[in-house]
Amino acid sequence: MIIANFKSNVINFDKWVDDFENSCSPVDFYVGIAPPSIYITKYSSPRLAIGAQDVDHSSGSRTGAISIEMLDEVGVEFVIIGHSERREFFHEDNDLIRKKIQALDKSKISTTILCIGETKEENKMGATKDVLKNQLSVIDGFELGKNFTIAYEPVWAIGSGQTPEPKDINEIHKYIKDVVQSVSENNHVPDVVYGGSVTDKNAESFFKEEFVDGALVGGASLNGTTFANIVNIWRENII
Repeated sequence: MIIANFKSNVINFDKWVDDFENSCSPVDFYVGIAPPSIYITKYSSPRLAIGAQDVDHSSGSRTGAISIEMLDEVGVEFVIIGHSERREFFHEDNDLIRKKIQALDKSKISTTILCIGETKEENKMGATKDVLKNQLSVIDGFELGKNFTIAYEPVWAIGSGQTPEPKDINEIHKYIKDVVQSVSENNHVPDVVYGGSVTDKNAESFFKEEFVDGALVGGASLNGTTFANIVNIWRENII
């Protein structure tokens, strides 16, 4: 699974698709893009799943919110929740994220991508696994769908150009899989993708690791050619 998160950036999507299509080899695995919500119906390509960067857990009198029913109506295939920027800037906590998971579980949207990750200070303190286990408590007791996915995104790596060592990422991904399997009602073993300054220059070093199941790509996804290169690298490493 390779996912592009465009965040709140405006891009020339026609050019982006042309660049992507001209550079991307044929794929038979999950590749998706998450544009800003107001552009979801504008961005379409037969080779790309369309997703949302976030969603509200309810509907009705919630001015400014995007409901699951709205995303269902426009054919959204996946939703990203719990991104560190949502946690930091919009003060989303475990209780709210758990409500979103519950609501998505009852919807037609096939894939939920839950983002987790530690800060630089938590990493330096050796608290990474404790932080991740706490963030994963939002799924405690849930019977997770087969497409429920985790994105491990160290907060200190996002947009910084800094990344953990590939072997450390691999260890954390294995830990995440073990925790999810132990706390989910149906012992679900999720795909775990890596995010945090993924580029076409470093992607291969991550993709060679056993427990890395793809990537959630931020800044590097804004260029269609660069994103296609990352998709091609994933394809070469899973064949």
